[in-house]
Amino acid sequence: MRKGYIHVYTGNGKGKTTAAFGLALRAACAGKKVYIGQFVKGMKYSEVKVQEYIPTIEIEQLGRDCFIYREPEKEDIEAARKGLEKCKKIVEKGKYDVVVLDEINIALYFKLFTLEQVLDMLKNKAEHVEVILTGRYAPKEIIDIADLVTEMKEIKHYYTKGVQARKGIES
Repeated sequence: MRKGYIHVYTGNGKGKTTAAFGLALRAACAGKKVYIGQFVKGMKYSEVKVQEYIPTIEIEQLGRDCFIYREPEKEDIEAARKGLEKCKKIVEKGKYDVVVLDEINIALYFKLFTLEQVLDMLKNKAEHVEVILTGRYAPKEIIDIADLVTEMKEIKHYYTKGVQARKGIES
């Protein structure tokens, strides 16, 4: 049985989720089973349709609408905690070869659950499972436990010129 590693894609630049989805696509095309749990996201981004095209990728949104510009509500916290509990079981049981925990670092940043809960999940993952954690503000403890860390750094972005999220590119 091969060893699965822990990846972290963090930083203020664009591309964290995109990189994770690229890895998920590559894994699925190699015959691996993939689970993607999206924390903090409840809006219907284009990527949630991936199961229609690639049945070996399962995706689930574990949040409500995005609350980045407001305080999380009780329902946001409950959804995130329920989602984390589900992901913990998935990571530990090893049914999937690759597990993407999209925006989990943002959920940690907003204290939707504890760092200790996430570290416990990672320490108890099935040996072969590759786990990818995305989102800005990855805590030092997550970076320390990871085997691969990539920081996306924004150099220039068209958002600053007023370009809104475009379907199929950012949403």
